[in-house]
Amino acid sequence: MPKAWRSTRFRVALTSFVTSLVALSVVSAWLVLDAQNRLGNGAAQVARERAAAVVHVLNTGAAPADLGFLVRGSIYEVRTRTDERVASCPGLRSRAIVPDGGSAYGDSVQYLKPGDIDLASRESVGCARELGEDPERNGIRLHVTFTVSGDSKYRIYGAAIVDESGQAALDSVRVTLLVGVPVIALLIGAIAWFAVRRSLRPVEAIRSEVAEIGAHDLSRRVPAPDSADEIAKLAETMNTMLARLDTAVTRQSRFTSDASHELRTPLASLRTQLEVLLAHPDRLDWRDACRNALLDITRLQDLVGDLVLLGKLDNAEPDRAAPVRLSEVVESCLSGRRQGVRAEIGDDPMVFGDRGRLERLLRNLVDNAQRHARTGVEVRTSIVDEFAVVTVTDDGPGIPVADRERVFDRFVRLDDGRARDEGGAGLGLAIVAEIAHAHGGTVEVADYDGGARLVVRLPLAEVRS
Repeated sequence: MPKAWRSTRFRVALTSFVTSLVALSVVSAWLVLDAQNRLGNGAAQVARERAAAVVHVLNTGAAPADLGFLVRGSIYEVRTRTDERVASCPGLRSRAIVPDGGSAYGDSVQYLKPGDIDLASRESVGCARELGEDPERNGIRLHVTFTVSGDSKYRIYGAAIVDESGQAALDSVRVTLLVGVPVIALLIGAIAWFAVRRSLRPVEAIRSEVAEIGAHDLSRRVPAPDSADEIAKLAETMNTMLARLDTAVTRQSRFTSDASHELRTPLASLRTQLEVLLAHPDRLDWRDACRNALLDITRLQDLVGDLVLLGKLDNAEPDRAAPVRLSEVVESCLSGRRQGVRAEIGDDPMVFGDRGRLERLLRNLVDNAQRHARTGVEVRTSIVDEFAVVTVTDDGPGIPVADRERVFDRFVRLDDGRARDEGGAGLGLAIVAEIAHAHGGTVEVADYDGGARLVVRLPLAEVRS
């Protein structure tokens, strides 16, 4: 199959052509048949009335020979049961309107030839008005009906001329439709072809632009038409998808770079200590060297664990929808911590989620607060506007306004945090943000003059259910 035949334009045009051809053909055939039936029904009604008039005259006792004077302006023929002609419309030759093959009840169509009509006879008073003045005219179509008299002695055939002008007009309409319907269907198919071609022009532009966009050039966007149709929505969706891909690729690149740097530092330190220990075993205390190596391994283990957790959160791993009381999460997180951390359970909200990850969220917040606090940390739970709210406050130096959104990015540590030896890799608050988002909530740095205040909002279990 040629490539052009597989295109959407061709399929839509072909479908439009075939559909319109079938529909127009069915409608045209119905109209022609209906008009033909109307013409035939009109002649059939007249023929039945004429046959009934002849039967009525005969039933009154009149002789068949008197029909020429009693029945005028009518086309008929009367025959006996032995098929002998006894009366007919003057000017009509014998058996001109009698169907071939004998008689039977019902209607039929007969055609009169020039030899079947003798209009030159002076006696053709009744038929002349019906059959016309031209003895050479042929092809006169009659609708013939057959019946019998009341005493069953006579067979009566009544006829009426089918309207020739109406039939001619109908034949003209039939020829016109026979030629016009395919032409109109073809025109509809051509219009559909050009309409689809014009409609798909923006789609082709979108396809061409997407084909040229590479993995390292996701900043480009597809052209969006000014119309508000489905193609414009497609372009908008494509641009939104490209924006998400651009953000994801940029974030992944930065994450890979930062992760490699963070992993390289403890690995280099560990390797240096081991090389020095092997080179100078008599100058170093192997216990201190092993203790330092263990610290580096622990740091690597924590960093890898954080990276694995972030990878799971990035893959949108579904959380286990189990009801969790935040008071129990706070109690589990704060048990065993040193002095200076206190909890205030104003309300006891319940949320749906993974208890282990919610405990990890609160533990990271408290660890971050303790790392920067001067004297103490406060954890508070409450219910605000159908949300469970967890607030962690410390009295440390606080977070500058310019960095309040950036602190939730991965591998971000402020200068104060980087100056501390016990500082993490900058993944703690990023994990907090991912866990909160996975539970349908948010986390933000709130305004607070005495230090830093981080607020987590999670939907209540009653609202989510």
